[in-house]
Amino acid sequence: MNDIIKSIEAQQVKNELPQFNVGDTVKVYAKIKEGNRERTQVFEGTVTKRQHGGVRETFTVRKLSSGIGVEKTWPINSPHVERVEVVRAGKVRRAKLNYLRERTGKSAKVKEIIQ
Repeated sequence: MNDIIKSIEAQQVKNELPQFNVGDTVKVYAKIKEGNRERTQVFEGTVTKRQHGGVRETFTVRKLSSGIGVEKTWPINSPHVERVEVVRAGKVRRAKLNYLRERTGKSAKVKEIIQ
């Protein structure tokens, strides 16, 4: 039974994903279906966490929209996620950045790694 599940999961893994970590600022290009039309919407923000692993891996992106924090969680291997583009790399010392929820403005920024 376990081998059957692993073979099905192996077919659904995306290979062309970029390397990004917690603290990075990313643009997520997501497919949105409205009625019978389909379009791509960009969601840009800071990656606050990555969870699980393999096919079930998810990542959460947080941004401020009109002064209100918005968080979205996507499965990495979802067909609704077209691509993930890294805008800038962040330097953090935590695996999950939940402390950003209470912060706004300059204190909500993450230091950038200059390469």
